Amino acid sequence: MLVLTRSEGEKIIILKNIEISVLKVKGDKVKIGVKAPKSIQVQRKEILDNICELNKKSTLCRQDDLTLIKEIFPQK
Repeated sequence: MLVLTRSEGEKIIILKNIEISVLKVKGDKVKIGVKAPKSIQVQRKEILDNICELNKKSTLCRQDDLTLIKEIFPQK
């Protein structure tokens, strides 16, 4: 991991087309801005982790769910 120290107003450039700006520092909070092409998805990690967890849970199937499905769609 690369660790950088930046001050308010300073920027970091990634791959010539992604710009990270330090907008404001207040106490232990840092407000950053991310400028990237629309083709690049930018997500907060905790939101992405939550989506991944929900996707995993949506694929789980309980035995009583399977029984109900078999009752609705009996095999011929």
